[in-house]
Amino acid sequence: MVPHDHNVKRLYRSRSGMIFGVCKGMAEYLDFSVGGLRLIAIFLSLFTGIWPLVGAYIIAAMIMKPEPVIPFREDTDQEFYESYVNSRSMALHRLKRTFDNLERRIRRLESMVTARDYDWERRLNEH
Repeated sequence: MVPHDHNVKRLYRSRSGMIFGVCKGMAEYLDFSVGGLRLIAIFLSLFTGIWPLVGAYIIAAMIMKPEPVIPFREDTDQEFYESYVNSRSMALHRLKRTFDNLERRIRRLESMVTARDYDWERRLNEH
């Protein structure tokens, strides 16, 4: 597994943006003023014709991942988030596999502890 640098900025759609959060997400990524980026987008749309920039904006909104609701604490949090936004079915499959493994381990532990030959007296007297 490649370690992630938590200080590296990633490009996400902002959850608090005006329309899909594309401009705000790009402004945060580029350390640029959100208002300035929106003005640039408006001027570009007026000079290039409205539809090319609107089309590019919609494509960017579909391609950019939404920003995480809470910051990542560990690399595994980010790994799960990336897998979830890329493919929800794969993320759900991964969760199911994790819980199936956990259930199998708990069943094995239960069967071991509840077995007739488990020596409770010896275990209790050891400590």
